[in-house]
Amino acid sequence: MNASQTIRTGDNAPTAAQQHWQTLCGRADLVANSGVVAWLDGAQVALFYLPETAQGEQLFAIDNRDPKSGANVIGRGLIGQIAGELVIASPLYKQHFRLHDGSCIEYPEQRLDVWPVRLKGDQVEIAV
Repeated sequence: MNASQTIRTGDNAPTAAQQHWQTLCGRADLVANSGVVAWLDGAQVALFYLPETAQGEQLFAIDNRDPKSGANVIGRGLIGQIAGELVIASPLYKQHFRLHDGSCIEYPEQRLDVWPVRLKGDQVEIAV
């Protein structure tokens, strides 16, 4: 599996030396080609599981809060590709965020935090 290799962005991002893996949920909680939302230390994290991509099985963890509206809706967005990059479209204003780094295609000033995430056996683990 190719787990997201990006690190969390933002002011509270841990350094590589500070990261440790924490179980977030079970593999059975994931929905293929869709998003689910989990709690992580009081924040909502949207998980996107793509079992069959050109790069193999992929899993992404990205902030669930839409920066434009302030609503926690990213986990309900549509997964797509723009110029060969995997993106999630916000269900409210339809802006597209790159799953690998959280950057917004239409509005460069908007960005979502992302976390390294992996499947380990039947568990989903996130680096915090």
